Amino acid sequence: MDGSQAGVIMRFCLLTEAGTKKRASLHVVRGETALAAHDPGGLEVLDSSLREFRAALARENHTLKRALTDPRLLSGIGNAYSDEILHRARLSPLKLTSRLTEDEVARLHQAAKSALTDWIARLRREAGEDFPARVTTFRDLMAVHGRFGKPCPDCGTPVQRIVYAENASNYCPACQTGGRLLADRGLSRLLREDWPRSLEEWEQHKGVRRRE
Repeated sequence: MDGSQAGVIMRFCLLTEAGTKKRASLHVVRGETALAAHDPGGLEVLDSSLREFRAALARENHTLKRALTDPRLLSGIGNAYSDEILHRARLSPLKLTSRLTEDEVARLHQAAKSALTDWIARLRREAGEDFPARVTTFRDLMAVHGRFGKPCPDCGTPVQRIVYAENASNYCPACQTGGRLLADRGLSRLLREDWPRSLEEWEQHKGVRRRE
């Protein structure tokens, strides 16, 4: 080791992606301008006012699930926490942003702030000063995400799930959709008129299958 190398400590770290889709990337940039080029521009929800939140939702007409997970509209929410936010707000994942009432926008804004704040605090307490040993989006204390078929913690209704594009949406039909079961495009095409439209029809369908 020559003089220019003396005292230099090299640290190496291994970065891995926990998912199977292999879409993660790492960029090395210099300066704030270069860093800003990678910002998709979504609103920082925790720092937002109700007016700013309403304006972000109004930029494009999407389902609430898609709007909450679009980093160009809202920053840092993602698939798992969008389910939790919608459950707190008592809103359907398939409701269109253009059809939200003022009260619903306010509920969604408050639910987003409270859910993100609660989970940030909870994950910090769990991790302490150590890096999390198990990286996962599924948490035991979540209300609906990753809990398909399990009882809603608020009303006991079995949590339901729809799958579309590359994401799944978990929801409580009693708390969020007035008892109506949502169907994704795949299920609608497959089952057509046989798809149960309500919790009552779902229970009757299960009863018939058990007797068979």
